[in-house]
Amino acid sequence: TMPIAGTRLIREWQGVEHIVTVTADGFEWQGRPYKSLSAIARAITGTRWNGWVFFGLRSRRSRT
Repeated sequence: TMPIAGTRLIREWQGVEHIVTVTADGFEWQGRPYKSLSAIARAITGTRWNGWVFFGLRSRRSRT
């Protein structure tokens, strides 16, 4: 389930703090809208990430 709109997700990456705001229809980072956390994680790191894992919302081990 999605975090509540207005929730701020904070992640430090290589000494830089990145703040993502949850919006009604996705996410906002650096003033730009994004549909997925994974797209933001990729923009920050330059590599593919599961956005939920990157922002600490889900453990790396999937729970079934």
